[in-house]
Amino acid sequence: MALWDRFKDSAQTMQTQLNAKKNDLKSGGFRDASMAMCALVAAADGSIDASERQRVASLIATNDVLKNFAADDLQTRFNDYCQKLTADFDFGKVSVLQTIGKVSKKPTEARAVIQIGIVIGGADGNFDKSEQAVVREACFALGIAPTEFDL
Repeated sequence: MALWDRFKDSAQTMQTQLNAKKNDLKSGGFRDASMAMCALVAAADGSIDASERQRVASLIATNDVLKNFAADDLQTRFNDYCQKLTADFDFGKVSVLQTIGKVSKKPTEARAVIQIGIVIGGADGNFDKSEQAVVREACFALGIAPTEFDL
């Protein structure tokens, strides 16, 4: 199976798993960590262009698991994390990874945040090396072995 097909299948599998856990993913910590993850993946290459921001915003609005939260609240949080990352990527990344790390004591939420990162990263059909790297860093922030997600 081609690498792209594996990533596509993996993203679809992740989304199915997320949907199955939807009722367990309603905390504010999960909301914040998932938006931080979305911003981190969007900024993985060091910048966030308008099309990337729009694509991620669209995915946030249509993701069944994230429908547990008000769309405008998610958008505001996503934009705030994006602002931190674009103002100073390295410092912003530390802050965003700390937010992600706050769900480390809740394994279901922690794994769901990683799954959201993979779904967002693969949404454009190309889960590139920089996106994989930031999701791997999020795994470390959460105390999850990246190999669990083939990263």
